[in-house]
Amino acid sequence: MNLLIDDVTAISPEAGSACSLENYLALPDHLMDARIATARARLGSTAIVLGHHYQRDEVIRFADFTGDSYKLSKAAAETGAKYIVFCGVHFMAESADVLGRDGQQVILPDLNAGCSMADMAEISQVEACWEVLTRLHLADQTIPLTYMNSAAAIKAFCGERGGLVCTSSNARAAFEWAFARGKRILFLPDQHLGRNTGFAMDIPLDQMAVWDPWAIQGGQTADQLAASRVLLWKGHCSVHQRFLPSHVDQVRAKYPGIQVIVHPECRWEVCQKADALGSTEGIIAAVEKAPEGTMFAIGTEIHLVNRMARRFASEGKRIITLDDTGCLCTTMYRISPHHLAWALENLVEGRVVNRIQVRPGVKYWAHVALDRMLELG
Repeated sequence: MNLLIDDVTAISPEAGSACSLENYLALPDHLMDARIATARARLGSTAIVLGHHYQRDEVIRFADFTGDSYKLSKAAAETGAKYIVFCGVHFMAESADVLGRDGQQVILPDLNAGCSMADMAEISQVEACWEVLTRLHLADQTIPLTYMNSAAAIKAFCGERGGLVCTSSNARAAFEWAFARGKRILFLPDQHLGRNTGFAMDIPLDQMAVWDPWAIQGGQTADQLAASRVLLWKGHCSVHQRFLPSHVDQVRAKYPGIQVIVHPECRWEVCQKADALGSTEGIIAAVEKAPEGTMFAIGTEIHLVNRMARRFASEGKRIITLDDTGCLCTTMYRISPHHLAWALENLVEGRVVNRIQVRPGVKYWAHVALDRMLELG
């Protein structure tokens, strides 16, 4: 069946067929490892498996490359693999298709692995926002920027209107790039990354208005929109928004001298209390450089935190999560060893399931927006 998702086509076999996912999900977990290993051996270099940092351990151990979404997409495009099996979420597979070479095919083992943040900015809502800015004669002064964690259609929207894509590690450089070209930034879809970046650049909070796509005119007056320097889309990461200022206070009280590092997708109030902010790669690098005996409380997804705790224990570094109730990315968690085995064994049999294809027009402008990011250095 063909499923149309925004400007992306995903293709899967009919439910109930011999190769259907349902037949795999009924099997015991312990059978998957050997089947995955066998399928990978048979596919050889024709297929690679990408594993995002937030992926569960049972899946990521089979990855050829691990990292954040942009790093993984770039790495895949530089290989000779025909098939890219992306163990991440939907927008990541889209980015891999946008950046991939001709002939490469991207597979998402579970189409239900989405991103709540990316879903908070639908293209029709963003177009409606732009229409308001145009009517108020503000659009020509506004540069649209989107975080990597967004749909291909949103990336294309920004590319077509003179904007670009950014990651959490180069968001400040993206802001500087945009302010050299316009008076105002429309930042999509994560308000927290936008607010934390703007504040670090000495932009007052009252000059960063929040656009609520469900409110009339975004919940802002014309004067408020005109006075804004950064227009923040009302979106957030469901994992990182769970961290609270009280979590920082609690770990400091319990572990005097602990270093607190949080992802910039966290609330502004949390970031203000932290010792440092960092992307997933930045957090890992900070722990790598720290001296033996350092203790960290990390405010990011629990699978990455636990993996780091195991990795750096031998170096005498102790790592705990900022919130001991644990915060996992539930949509990323949807991809199981069963899904991976299903996708790989279908490839062995010559069937491509759950292929993610971004439509040509969207792909072109999304690529433009990503290429502009390279200007940031």
